[in-house]
Amino acid sequence: MSDSFVIPLESNPDVLNKFMKSIGVADKYQLFDVYGLEEDTLAFLNKPVLAFILLFPCTENYESHRKQQDEDLKANPTKTPDNLFYMKQYLHNACGTVALFHSILNNLDRITLEDGPLKSFYEKAKDLSPEERGKLLEKDEGIIKIHQEIAREGQTEAPPAQAEVLFHFIALTKVGDELFELDGGKCGAVSHGKTSDDTFLTDAAAVCKKFMARDEKELRFSFMAIAAAEK
Repeated sequence: MSDSFVIPLESNPDVLNKFMKSIGVADKYQLFDVYGLEEDTLAFLNKPVLAFILLFPCTENYESHRKQQDEDLKANPTKTPDNLFYMKQYLHNACGTVALFHSILNNLDRITLEDGPLKSFYEKAKDLSPEERGKLLEKDEGIIKIHQEIAREGQTEAPPAQAEVLFHFIALTKVGDELFELDGGKCGAVSHGKTSDDTFLTDAAAVCKKFMARDEKELRFSFMAIAAAEK
C-alpha cells in the first residue's frame, strides 16, 4: 500500500447510498442491510440482488488464511472473464470504496452510471491493469474528497485517517456464471465456483459463512446487499 490515507467508511447503507449517489450511481439499485444468512431471512431482500458486501474483523486467523490464499493465487492465478473489473487497493482505509466499486462496476449491465466521478474514473480505468486502477484511485481527488465528506457522516465517530483499522470490506458478485470474491488487498480475484441468478444469494451467503467459521468466537461481522431499490 501507499502512504496515502482516507477516513474509513462505516458499514451503514444510508451513508453508503449517499456516497453512491454523490459519485453518480443512479438510484435504481441501493444498499441494504442483510440481517441473517439463512434462506428465510435472505428472502426478505428486494430482487434482484447484484452483490454482497461483507465487513469482517482482521483477526490472526483471517491473516493466516489470506497469506496462504495469496500464495495459492501466485502459484495458480484465477482464470477470470475478460469483463471482470478488479482493482488493487493502495489507498489506506479505502476498502469500503473499493468493495463498492467492485460491486458496481461488475454490474453495469443493470446499474446505470450518470455523468459524475465514478463514470469518469471507469472510463479511464477500464482498460488498465488492476495495479494501475488502484494507483488511479489513489490520485483521484474528486472521489477522495467525496469519500472523506461521507465518511464523516456515519453514526459512529470517524477515526483519524491514519488510525489502524482492524476491519476490512470485500465484495462478492456474479460475473458470467461464476461467484467471485473481490478484495483489493489480495493478489487477485478469487473464484468460489459456479452460480446463477437463482442461486447467487445462497451461494454468496455460503461464502460469508466460511469467513465466520474461521473465527467462530467473533461476532463482529456485518453484511450488506446491493439490490433493487424499494418502490
